[in-house]
Amino acid sequence: MSGEAMLVFDEGLTAYDFGRGHPMSPIRVELTIHLARALGVLDELKVVPPPTADDALLQTVHTADYIAAVKRAGEHPEVPDLEHGLGTDDTYCFSGMHDVSARIVGASVEAARAVWEGEVQHAANISGGLHHAMPDRASGFCVYNDPAVAIQWLLDHGAERVAYVDVDVHHGDGVQAVFYNDPRVLTVSLHESPTTLFPGTGSAGESGGPDAEGTAVNIPLPPGTGDAGWLRAFHAIVPEVVKAFRPQVLVTQHGCDSHVEDPLAHLTKTVDGQRAAYLALHDLAHELADGKWIATGGGGYAIIDVVPRAWSHLLAIVAGNPIDPETPVPEVWREEVRIRFQRVAPMRMTDGQDASYTDWSSGYNPDTWLDRSIKATRDVSFPLLGLDPTY
Repeated sequence: MSGEAMLVFDEGLTAYDFGRGHPMSPIRVELTIHLARALGVLDELKVVPPPTADDALLQTVHTADYIAAVKRAGEHPEVPDLEHGLGTDDTYCFSGMHDVSARIVGASVEAARAVWEGEVQHAANISGGLHHAMPDRASGFCVYNDPAVAIQWLLDHGAERVAYVDVDVHHGDGVQAVFYNDPRVLTVSLHESPTTLFPGTGSAGESGGPDAEGTAVNIPLPPGTGDAGWLRAFHAIVPEVVKAFRPQVLVTQHGCDSHVEDPLAHLTKTVDGQRAAYLALHDLAHELADGKWIATGGGGYAIIDVVPRAWSHLLAIVAGNPIDPETPVPEVWREEVRIRFQRVAPMRMTDGQDASYTDWSSGYNPDTWLDRSIKATRDVSFPLLGLDPTY
């Protein structure tokens, strides 16, 4: 990789905290940073602190009334505002909610700015990827939608075509909603079927608004899908649709809650399959967008065994020096986990899987839910992008 790579981070981003026992624990980000540091990954990244997004920047996606509601919720967290999705069972109110949420947005926008202006080729905000937030309400642990604001910033600063690929186990509904009728943005989401998982959207038939048909691509996957099936679906659809769109920049969301150990969903991927997806997206950015790549975090609730390893792999790929899966997990990090959590941490950066898959060109099997899902997406989306849906 030519050009420096960036991580936008400081410890203030771990103040995004819905409280003890909530799945969206800031510990997952903290442990990721500690592991990435122990592995030497941070030495290969330009680490910069995030600016705070001001109201004008937030209002490029969110309504003024909603921003005011978030501020009130942070000042009086004991008072729910259900009209704006604040104080629900998913998205609790907490002190300073607006401040840290605006910093997360600022981090993603700073990553986008640095890439778009040519300071770096790749930039990451692992605290971001809060893809469920809607313009006028919080949803699914997400207060402000940092990927959407970053994409809008790119559009407002000259980008004509932005591709967004979301590999979180949950549908990237908020980002899709913001750009559903904008032909300048391609949103692609691979997620567990909406019939079995929140938010209940993301069917193959959701393909873009009347002015942007074909610019929303959804790949709903059956529960139980593991590395081989997930990668089969990814490679059967994502490279072709992104190539057809011809993006100038690639924005990706890397929720790692597709892992078999994640407590909130039902896919069965491993860290090895997730690493393979990150590598594929890196290569896609270089093939189609001159290497311009902005990567965010997202979901992921196996906060010790999965998230730190998955996102350390992501940061290493962003830095241009992928970690060998057989690399031992540094003992200093394992000791931290033992002392703080009385847990035995993973010993290696792999789950011991080879992440191989059977390519779609091998043939369509109508007897499998997976292949029927892949075919449904190809049948809907490919013609709208000028592609042949047959293999």
